[in-house]
Amino acid sequence: MNILGLSAFYHDSAACLVRDGQIVAAAQEERFTRKKHDAAFPKNAVEYCLREGGISLAQVDYVAFYEKPFIKFDRILHSYLAYAPSGLKTFLMAIPLWIRERIWMKTLIQEELPGFVGKILFPEHHESHAASAFFPSPYPEAAFLTVDGVGEWTTTSYGAGRGNRIEILGELHFPHSLGLLYSAFTYFTGFRVNSGEYKLMGLAPYGNPDAPEVARFEGLIEKELIDLKPDGSLWLNQAYFNYATGLRMTHDAPWEKLFGFPRREPEAELTQQHCNLGLAIQRVTEKVVLHLAAEARRLTGSRHLCLAGGVALNCVANGKLLQQGLFDEIFIQPASGDAGGAPGAALAAEHLYFERDRVQTKARDGMNGSYLGPEFGDLDIEKTARRYQAPFQKYDQESDLVRAVAQQLARGKVVGWFQGRQEFGPRALGSRSILGDSRDPDMQLKLNLKIKYRESFRPFAPSVLAEDTQEYFDLPADSPYMLLVAPVQPQRRKALPDGFHDLPLKEKLYHLRSDIPSVTHLDFSARVQTVHADTNPRYHALLKAFKAETGYGLLVNTSFNVRGEPVVCTPDDAFRCFIRTEMDYLAMGDYLFAKADLPDSAKVAAVKAETFALD
Repeated sequence: MNILGLSAFYHDSAACLVRDGQIVAAAQEERFTRKKHDAAFPKNAVEYCLREGGISLAQVDYVAFYEKPFIKFDRILHSYLAYAPSGLKTFLMAIPLWIRERIWMKTLIQEELPGFVGKILFPEHHESHAASAFFPSPYPEAAFLTVDGVGEWTTTSYGAGRGNRIEILGELHFPHSLGLLYSAFTYFTGFRVNSGEYKLMGLAPYGNPDAPEVARFEGLIEKELIDLKPDGSLWLNQAYFNYATGLRMTHDAPWEKLFGFPRREPEAELTQQHCNLGLAIQRVTEKVVLHLAAEARRLTGSRHLCLAGGVALNCVANGKLLQQGLFDEIFIQPASGDAGGAPGAALAAEHLYFERDRVQTKARDGMNGSYLGPEFGDLDIEKTARRYQAPFQKYDQESDLVRAVAQQLARGKVVGWFQGRQEFGPRALGSRSILGDSRDPDMQLKLNLKIKYRESFRPFAPSVLAEDTQEYFDLPADSPYMLLVAPVQPQRRKALPDGFHDLPLKEKLYHLRSDIPSVTHLDFSARVQTVHADTNPRYHALLKAFKAETGYGLLVNTSFNVRGEPVVCTPDDAFRCFIRTEMDYLAMGDYLFAKADLPDSAKVAAVKAETFALD
């Protein structure tokens, strides 16, 4: 049985093909259209999934969409009625679109999928999230927790998964939402909602944990903005928020009065106040997640936990949850945001609607390392090389390739690493990655300013040989999807100078925090990816080769893209990104390209191709 899962029309549209309970392919639409967070119907992602599965639309038995449009429309209508006459402007903008298109989702899907003649199913939004986390997990039974902005009415759900069933035991409803609270702070600190939450999380370690201001901000949040109960349920004071019916997340004047400074404009200078506020909301977020997880543990009695929803991408909170020891093991859906609704909807149809048993897999889990996207062969790479007149070195033996790349990395070079099937989800996991030496104290600034073209404070993650994890990090579990933050081992840390937290933000970057400074946050933590030979053997081999060169079995790993663009998908995407940045080498499949060897004609051709792509 072939089930096509879809998520669309909010952000990060995606498609997934599930065949007899196993995920065959999954991809986000943005990777094909090159529009970051593309919310359009995932036409290209669908075409890829069908091609990977070797089937046509006529051979798809069922389509599952990740939420129920009529219930979502009910929530929108009730919200506008509750706040009337406030929100009239957005009401007049939103309702015609819903009446014209969104509530007729079945018809829209049928029009977008000509040739499909099967039934269309609509699981609920958080049911899709729960299915995306529990069914691919390695556990026969587990508690689950899903936390995001909002689905139809639900903003948080928790319950139990057993076998092929899911039971929701508790929910929180709109407008009271941890995800929307965090997004409000994303907006207030000058970052873009639904994409800048990573930046706010990355800003938090620059807050001074001993500063009275952090404690004051945290107290104000808990006193004025949120009423948190011991079971994790919460109530948000809507006098401070504008997201229910407005075009912005907050009412700016009350926030400015509460915290004592105005909303930061995008691209404006970041001050210590912004860092301290980021730390305060991160602490509150962690507190809520721990309360919710404790309630899920109490209700289910399970020693396993599955996480999904956008807040599950907060790897700092995930790390704190693991350290608490509430659960023996935690599985986090690698595409926890809306993109993960696509496999979740398909798996919900497979197990909840059709009641089919789960398939036992020999893999680590049902996400197959999240390597579920397109793969390209020698012919594709050589066509790209010819298009740009780019010389290359081809290696017949993998061992020779990884040794050559490891040697360049050990010399401080930056390498684009394009291998195998693309990752599904927001993290680069050694398939579409940019790599560097974590020992290099200048690597963080170099990658941010000369490669990624983004804010200098943004932290980077280490990819570490799974078998060497404990040498570098206090992490009592595997973290294959880069969704856990863990402390750097004390013996690797370097003391910070007196008055460090009083320094300007940029100056803090120049102080070594450990012997792996480019992946060590200011609070001596790191966002860890453990690399396993069974899920990504070539990347594992590269790390082993780098260890043979340097004695260190880890590398800096960041996504293969520049600011404002999706992660590269094709060899052509990768080569154009390689040309536009100060990367030194590009390893695509068995081919190695050196920037220094490229003729000027290759660079001109890439610029022309980039201009054409943008047009």
